[in-house]
Amino acid sequence: MKPIIALVLVMLSFQACTYKTNPVKTPPRPAAPPAPTAFIVVDGMGNILTPKDRFPLAIGQQVNYTQITRAFTPNQRKNLLYRFNSIPPKIIYVAPAYTLHSLKGTYCIYKKKFWYWQHSNGLFYLDETYYR
Repeated sequence: MKPIIALVLVMLSFQACTYKTNPVKTPPRPAAPPAPTAFIVVDGMGNILTPKDRFPLAIGQQVNYTQITRAFTPNQRKNLLYRFNSIPPKIIYVAPAYTLHSLKGTYCIYKKKFWYWQHSNGLFYLDETYYR
């Protein structure tokens, strides 16, 4: 009977040793950078929300805020609120990886609702059919 008790004690001590050993810790993987998404350049009220230094260099040089900062007219705002219950941004910037191409030009769909078309300065403008 004593050999069985000794065997049980040896096994319990072995189990205790295995629980106390620390497994090899792997360093945490760095978080993936967030996917580039569209960001608003000029909102529906004509306010500038993005400074020029956030754009890629080629686009930042072409942006002229004095020409593009125009708000929707009061009638256009009413029309947008009535039809869509929101006022979408007037101008956005989208990374080239998220753009689509057609015969009419390069476009993107913002929030699965609004179509934006790319102009020569590289920015995307809301399709005029939404507010006219």
